Amino acid sequence: MYLARRQVQGKTYYAIRESYPAGKIFRSRHLIDLGTDPAAYVQYPGGNAFYIHESIEDRLRALDVVYEADELDEIFWPFVRPDIRKAQAYFRRRGRAARGTAFDDALAGDVFHLFDRRRVHYLRFGQMDQGRIGRVSPRLFKILLGKSRDEIEQYFIQAEQLLKPHEVKSYVFVIFDLQRHFSEHFAKTMPQGLDQGIVDTLFLQDVCRMNRDRRFWGDITPENRLHPYLVRYLIMFFDNDYGRSSYLDDILQAWINSRRDFHFPERRVRVSFKEAGTVFGISEEALRRLSRKELSRLFRQKAQEMHPDKGGDHDAFIRLATAYQDIKEHKK
Repeated sequence: MYLARRQVQGKTYYAIRESYPAGKIFRSRHLIDLGTDPAAYVQYPGGNAFYIHESIEDRLRALDVVYEADELDEIFWPFVRPDIRKAQAYFRRRGRAARGTAFDDALAGDVFHLFDRRRVHYLRFGQMDQGRIGRVSPRLFKILLGKSRDEIEQYFIQAEQLLKPHEVKSYVFVIFDLQRHFSEHFAKTMPQGLDQGIVDTLFLQDVCRMNRDRRFWGDITPENRLHPYLVRYLIMFFDNDYGRSSYLDDILQAWINSRRDFHFPERRVRVSFKEAGTVFGISEEALRRLSRKELSRLFRQKAQEMHPDKGGDHDAFIRLATAYQDIKEHKK
C-alpha cells in the first residue's frame, strides 16, 4: 500500500492505494479516500505511542486487503506529531535495517525504465552528466521494485520536493536526456548555453514521445491528452530557470592559473552603461532593460564567443568580464 496525492483547485487530497501483480506488470487500485487531513486518523493513547484509527483497518478488511502490520504506520508517518516522530525515529531506522529484502531474487526478472533510472540517479547524486548510468549498481533502483506505475510516480512526486529551486529545470533537462540532441561539449554541464528555443521544442517532442511509451506506462491506459504525471514536468521546466553554472567560472580560472603573470586590472572607474553596451554589442537602452538573469545569459553567450582559448582577444575578454561585474552590481 502507498499514500497517493492529487491536487484539486489548490488543495491536496490524499488516498490509500495498493500495487498488485498482474502478469508481468503491477497494477494499482484505489482503496480509501483520506480527504485533505490524514492526521485526523492518527490517535495518541499517551507517551510516545500512536496508532491508526480502527475505521481504516475495518475498511481494509472489508476490501480483503492483505498488508503488513507496520504498513499503515508507514503511510501515516508524515502526519504523526513531530515530537512523536523524533522520539521514534531511532527505532524505525533499526527496524528497517533489520528487515530483509527479496531484491536479489526479484531483480533478475525486473527491468527498470531508463526514465526512472535517470530520475533516481539525479535525485541521489545530483549529477547532470549521467554518462556512466549504465555502470551504476542496480541496487540503487530497488526502490522501484514491485510497484505499479502510479505508485512509482507518487514516489517521485514526493522525492522531487527535495530539489532546490535552482536544480528543478536542470533536473528535467537531465531526466529527458535532452543533451543527446546536441553536439556541443558543454551540453551535459551547461544547458543554459544552448539555443533555448531549440531546447524547448525538443523537450516538448520528448514529452509527447514519453506520453506514447506503452512500456513506460504499464498498467495505466494511454489517453489522447498529456497525462497529468507528465504535465508536472512541463510546469517544472517552463516555470523555472537554470541555476548558476560553474562551467565558465572553471574554464576562466583554469586559464588564469595557466598564466603566472596574469592579474586583474585595477578598476578606478566603473564601466558606464554606454561603454558596456558597446562591449556586449547592444544599445545602452536595451542593456538597461535587461534583468539580471537576462544579463547573465547574455554574458555567458558572449563569453563563449570571446574566450581566448577559442581564439578570442585577451583584453576584450577582460573588458567583457569587467563590464558584466559592474553592470550586474548596478542592477542590484
